[in-house]
Amino acid sequence: MKKFMLLSLFTFGVTFSYAQCDKELTLISSKTEYLDGSGNLQRTVDEESNIEIKKSEVTITPGSGDRTMVGKIESTTCNWPAAYKEGKTVIKAIFEDGGQNLHVTITLEGKEGNTTFLLEIAEMPDRKIRVLITSFKEFQKN
Repeated sequence: MKKFMLLSLFTFGVTFSYAQCDKELTLISSKTEYLDGSGNLQRTVDEESNIEIKKSEVTITPGSGDRTMVGKIESTTCNWPAAYKEGKTVIKAIFEDGGQNLHVTITLEGKEGNTTFLLEIAEMPDRKIRVLITSFKEFQKN
């Protein structure tokens, strides 16, 4: 009986965590931080940016809105024990920029109730972009 209860609780936890991971989201940020390859802060821009994460693509619209970037998702790993508060999603995607493919790793991570979005481009190892997520909105299925 104890084994069954433990297995049931484990299954519930995995199902809850996966359910969180299966959502399509819009993330809204309040500021963008530009980092060097070692993660040292280079500059900060106060701006509201939007990031849409769907099943097959990621769309990033910076605060200025002058350029939207769309990437095709190749893989996703996800584990959120506490939805939007504690956990991590890692997305591997390819963005096209001027005819060149950019291999991007996106890490969405929640720690102590704060969530950040970190973008790393393999072809530009000396630059990283981090944004503080201020709100989440799940897409409604029609």
